[in-house]
Amino acid sequence: KIFGQGLATSEGQKWAKIRKLANFALHGENLKGMIPEMVASVEMMLEKWKDCHEKELNVYEEFKILTSEIISRTAFGSSFQEGQQVFYMISRLVLLADRNMLSIRLPIISKVWRSRDEIEAERLEEGIVKSIMLMVKKREDNAKSSGEVADGYGRDYLGLLLKGYHDDEDETKKISMVELIDECKTLYLAGQETTNSLLSWMILLLSIHQDWQDAARKEVVDLFGHDRTPDVDGIARLKIISMIISETLRLYTPVFSGFARETHTETTIGKLVVPPGVQIHFPFMTMHHDPEIWGEDVDAFKPDRFVEGIANATNNNPAAFMPFGAGPHACVGFNFATYEAKVALAMILQRYSFRVSPGYVHAPSSVSMVRPENGVHVILTSL
Repeated sequence: KIFGQGLATSEGQKWAKIRKLANFALHGENLKGMIPEMVASVEMMLEKWKDCHEKELNVYEEFKILTSEIISRTAFGSSFQEGQQVFYMISRLVLLADRNMLSIRLPIISKVWRSRDEIEAERLEEGIVKSIMLMVKKREDNAKSSGEVADGYGRDYLGLLLKGYHDDEDETKKISMVELIDECKTLYLAGQETTNSLLSWMILLLSIHQDWQDAARKEVVDLFGHDRTPDVDGIARLKIISMIISETLRLYTPVFSGFARETHTETTIGKLVVPPGVQIHFPFMTMHHDPEIWGEDVDAFKPDRFVEGIANATNNNPAAFMPFGAGPHACVGFNFATYEAKVALAMILQRYSFRVSPGYVHAPSSVSMVRPENGVHVILTSL
């Protein structure tokens, strides 16, 4: 219902078409070109924080707006205000899905009776589709009025999807309107929810472990000073922050449930022979908290376990760490999310120190995604 035929759920040729578009949009020079928009979005958030010296702030709610703004600017050429209703409806749809994940539906009864959640979910789905269609029509109208229909859709993700939809020359690249809408839904959700949680857990962990907060700030200040905005070259040299991101993803993996892969041929896993057509589930959280891989201090926050890379951190078993999946179906937005997190954290560290608020209640919610049930409340101190 949420992802439909988007990249997260499609297979075969359908997946390959959309994956190729996403790879082009979210990697290489296109990704580097998004950094100014990321910086501008963080600047806008920090401008609101100017009056928050020694005040409590729920950064989870702040980052929800930030990540929504970044996705809106970079992928859809709009702003959070324009896409706010879509974000709200998708977030609400996810909440309903989480609440009913373990519900048992009886086919006969479901045809004549639907729960309130099912009725609301249907209305939300209709509202999301309508909002995305309005956004699509606006982009198409702009392209026609500019007289450059071939190249006027834009180079952002929405523009590339529209080019794929209107491509009459190559049927192998053409996508349907349903696929376009579902991919917009996928990016709105995946691009906002996962990075929001990552940033929130990072701020919490650095609020608790002030030594790592100080080390990360020193790295940022040495590279950018207190007021120069992060650039591509500098971001690539943020080694301590990269370690902090990896350790945060290990402890609070965004997608709690992991992922599943289906065997297409007879496959041997250790001593187990698996026939074709079997779904094999990879539980991220279990792997990331396995003491046989990570050591007896598996539950401790130790970013330096990644100082010599993932292979060394995992005792030469790099496949044991895959917060964004692995292989061809790995999350296409991994680099985007990492850049976003580095830019945001670096700019925050330049301006503020932070500590845990006395009123903070630790309550990770882990149905589909690991998010802070009560938010992340910290006290900010201006530097």
